[in-house]
Amino acid sequence: MMGSTILGLSQVDITPLSPMQTVGFGREDKLSRGIMHSLSAQVSVWQLGSEKCCLVAIDHIGFSKQHADILRNKIGETLSISQNKVMLCFSHTHSAPDDSIETAYSDFVDARVIKAVREAADHMAPIKASWGNAYGDIGMNRRGDSAALDRRIGILKVVDACSGNLRLLLLRLSAHANVLKEDNYLISPDYFGTARDLLSEKYGCMVMLTQGASGNISPKYYATSSVWTSEHPVPSYYGKCESSTALNDMAEEVCRQVDRGIGDIQPRNVERLDMYSVYQKLDADVPSYERAMEIAAEAKKETHIDGAAWLAEVQRLIQNGVEKQTDDIELQYFSLDNGCLCGVPNEIMCEFALRTSEKINSDLFYFGGYTNGCTGYFPTEEEYDKGGYEVYWSMLIYYIYHGRVAPLNRDSAAELIEAAVDNAPRSL
Repeated sequence: MMGSTILGLSQVDITPLSPMQTVGFGREDKLSRGIMHSLSAQVSVWQLGSEKCCLVAIDHIGFSKQHADILRNKIGETLSISQNKVMLCFSHTHSAPDDSIETAYSDFVDARVIKAVREAADHMAPIKASWGNAYGDIGMNRRGDSAALDRRIGILKVVDACSGNLRLLLLRLSAHANVLKEDNYLISPDYFGTARDLLSEKYGCMVMLTQGASGNISPKYYATSSVWTSEHPVPSYYGKCESSTALNDMAEEVCRQVDRGIGDIQPRNVERLDMYSVYQKLDADVPSYERAMEIAAEAKKETHIDGAAWLAEVQRLIQNGVEKQTDDIELQYFSLDNGCLCGVPNEIMCEFALRTSEKINSDLFYFGGYTNGCTGYFPTEEEYDKGGYEVYWSMLIYYIYHGRVAPLNRDSAAELIEAAVDNAPRSL
């Protein structure tokens, strides 16, 4: 590709204007009760020669795949590019409206994002950019006996080609955006919002945060007003440290690590830019009704989840002769020179990112989830064997959004990792 890379940026407020049904916790009352912090959507439009693509960061747990594809098509039509040139990156905050129920809010967000896309496309300017990593422990593995973490804080540093002034910091973080727990009813982008505000104020530029492979990674700090006792102890997956200032604690931890790493990154002329998608078909076996009753009983005992509706759906599938459900998973790549964001809609565990980076032999390849939607937990083989919330029990709540009643089969993890590696850019 020849010529300068140009970039346009825009940010819009997507905070709901009235109380909304939220998504992220399996509680009966899901209606929001006010605003803690505003929600945002950020748009970046990139072009080098004939290659044009759009990366969007949205404060949301992750749209349904159907909604995400509708928005990607709208953005593509606005920019005269195909859907696979549009990447939606969701923060995975558990304190935002349910886009599947609150259809008026969905329309509102889509309209605001399209407004930002037009603004970004109208203000393109030449840039230089380069990747680097900071390293820090902003999370903890919540799967008990595993200590695996992706300690990388990926940084794409972008400056104005003429002045050298910072225009954008695009970061990859790997810790769940649920510092706020189920006793919070206020709308919030969680720690993504506080970290974004702190970094943008410090560096004087737009800061876009993207979520990594954090399906099994809790934030280091958490905040809750719940009272825990010896009979009902704090759940092990909550985090390392309870704090009334947990959101700020997370933001300051991220900022400290970025401060240490950003000075070593020297932006230069961009030689390669590409965004593309490949697809991998994976199966999920429908459990027998006997096994389904066992899973529902486990979920009820351990987490008080009511699996009655899920059991009815399993029974319906069995009666209709459905033995397996198939996901056609999109793996999308945003590749710029020697660095790459690769995303899938699932909540993949941190081992996915660690194993792909090792196989490709690049610390600048970032495999993450919550991309172009959110379609459920995706465990490794080891975690699949352990069962639990991330494997089975969460399906009892969110199966209506994911289009299947069971986790993807055990060998799916290896298949997805292999697909991510095989289709990675050769420039890495």
